Amino acid sequence: MKIIAINGSPRKNWNTAALLKCALEGAASVGAETELIHLYPLNFKGCASCFSCKRIGAVRVCALRDDLAPVLEKLGSADAVIFGSPVYLMSVTSELKACLERFVYPYITYMKEKASHFPRMLPTAFIYTSGAPQGLIEQVRAGLNPCEGLMDRVFYEKPEALFSYNTWQFQDYDKYEHSAFDLGDKAKQKDEQFPRDCEAARQLGARLAQRAKELAAG
Repeated sequence: MKIIAINGSPRKNWNTAALLKCALEGAASVGAETELIHLYPLNFKGCASCFSCKRIGAVRVCALRDDLAPVLEKLGSADAVIFGSPVYLMSVTSELKACLERFVYPYITYMKEKASHFPRMLPTAFIYTSGAPQGLIEQVRAGLNPCEGLMDRVFYEKPEALFSYNTWQFQDYDKYEHSAFDLGDKAKQKDEQFPRDCEAARQLGARLAQRAKELAAG
């Protein structure tokens, strides 16, 4: 059983990556093999609108051959996938959006008979981080719902979602403009809430792996 986490953040060792690592720890605790893939070092673009994946009898995998191609092959054979991203302009990062275009679109059909060509149920989850305080979460959520809805349509299961808010963005706030932030609240979030978010991510990973086990067992 293989669980893959996709880091859509440009940072390999910050909030989003930390939560994804915790989720994979949770998956590993119930016997899953895990892998964390960072998108930003890869050279790739989003969908090129070539429609190769929409031809009659086509192989339902993106035809573009670049650094993302082997990642898409891994995602297609994974038993569960966790996508992670900070919130940029009310949505996921452009790197994760491009990855989702390339991964999800080949399975979407233009047919009345069925909505997806994906051959099985695939458990998925999203982990989001945001520097915004909790009170702005509902506004942010509206921009993220379409990505989650696609998972439900294409992979036949509603994804789980975990949101970590008011995150600590800079190592040294004295070097940056930050008057809109209450550093006391941010420090409290970093010291008290973020460890709880990490534990929630572990539990999410364990649930996702357990669901993958159930599906594999039929």
